[in-house]
Amino acid sequence: MKVLLATRDLIFRAKLSAVVREGGGELVKDGEATDLVVLDVEASGAIERILGLVGRGVTVLAFGPHVRAELLRAARDAGATAVPNSQVEDALRQAILHEP
Repeated sequence: MKVLLATRDLIFRAKLSAVVREGGGELVKDGEATDLVVLDVEASGAIERILGLVGRGVTVLAFGPHVRAELLRAARDAGATAVPNSQVEDALRQAILHEP
């Protein structure tokens, strides 16, 4: 599974990169073909990006602070699986291990 980590937070990037590698996934750069995009909902233009990705058939896992419930809800409404920061590693692990 090809995974794009769309987060600027270096701590999350390191943790999520480890999950991808442990699950046998391949990290890709922005602009390359991908099966899954992991996206920070607090990033500028995140909801629009989710809509575009989902529209092209790309699976999106969005994450953000639990106190930003409105952003997580908007991400879900746009077609992403959206979870609080505390659950993103487990959700990514599950997405990689349960790919079709």
